[in-house]
Amino acid sequence: MNIPSDLKYSNDHEWVRVDGETVTIGITDFAQGELGDVVFVELPSPGDSFDKGDVAGTIEAVKTVADIFLPVGGTVAEVNEQLEDNSDLINQDAFGEGWILKVTMSDSAELDDLLDAEGYKAVIS
Repeated sequence: MNIPSDLKYSNDHEWVRVDGETVTIGITDFAQGELGDVVFVELPSPGDSFDKGDVAGTIEAVKTVADIFLPVGGTVAEVNEQLEDNSDLINQDAFGEGWILKVTMSDSAELDDLLDAEGYKAVIS
């Protein structure tokens, strides 16, 4: 199971890559495996603002639909437009090309509530 040590994780199976005040968010390899083949991703619009824990979109898979919960609050800076035509990038490269959105954080202290790789391993085992 691939769990990169340079990322932070939520209990809802999102990963967070921190780059200054902006974070890139996606779902974990574990989560995409549980969902199965991703067929559609509903994304928010750049400029939309959310609080930590809000649903920012959905991932539709063959088996189910899952909400995308924001692990930190802020304003959507960018969405991965490649997912509109290639939603299976989430299955192929969950931690890379399958990223979902970038958010400019409103409060970087919220990162302290997230898990490190070891903590996330404990959640899924």
